[in-house]
Amino acid sequence: MPERFFKLTDDPYISGRWELGHPLDEQGHTLEDPWQFRIGQRVSTHERIRIPIEIAGKPLDYSHAAFSIPIVHARVASLFTAMAPDDVQLIPVELDTPARQHFILNATRLMKCIDDAASEEVRYWTPEDGLPEKTGTYASVAGMRIDPSKVGDAKVFRTWGWTVALIVSGDLKEALEQADMTGTRFTEVTGTDSDP
Repeated sequence: MPERFFKLTDDPYISGRWELGHPLDEQGHTLEDPWQFRIGQRVSTHERIRIPIEIAGKPLDYSHAAFSIPIVHARVASLFTAMAPDDVQLIPVELDTPARQHFILNATRLMKCIDDAASEEVRYWTPEDGLPEKTGTYASVAGMRIDPSKVGDAKVFRTWGWTVALIVSGDLKEALEQADMTGTRFTEVTGTDSDP
C-alpha cells in the first residue's frame, strides 16, 4: 500500500486559542521577505526574529503566524528533527510568552508531485494573466491530490507550484497525534476524501 500524506495546517477552530502576528526583525520591523519560509528551501538568516502574539489565548504547540508561517513549540520541533532531519530547518523565534521555546518550521524540500487529474480542480497562471513570473505555476488548487510515487523518501515538503501546502507523511501525522500536539489539523492528499 502506498504511503499516505497529509496537508498540515493550524486549526482555527480551537476555542480560546492565541493568534500570532507578523514576524519582526530585531528593530521591530516586519521581515522584508516573510515568504522565504514557504518556498521549500533552506534559508540563511542570522538575525533574531520575534513573533508578536496578536490575540492572547491558549498557547498551541503548532500554529501559524502571518503568511501561514508554521511556528512550533520545542516538543514539535524535536519530533520533526527525529523523524525528518533532512526535510526541515528550525529557526529560533522569540514570542511574547515566558518559558516556551518556539521555532519557525521551514520545510526544505520542494516536490513536483501534485496530481492534476486526481485533484478536484487546478488552474495555472497563463501569459494573459499579466504576471510572467508566475506563468506555468498554479493559480489555484482545490481538493489537492498528490502522486506519492513522485515524493521519494521525503516526509515533510512543500508542493512545487503551490507552496502554500505543507505536506507530511502518515507516520509523522500519527506521531504528532500520539504525542498530543495541540493546534494541528490534517487533510489527506492521497485518499479520496479531501477539502481544499
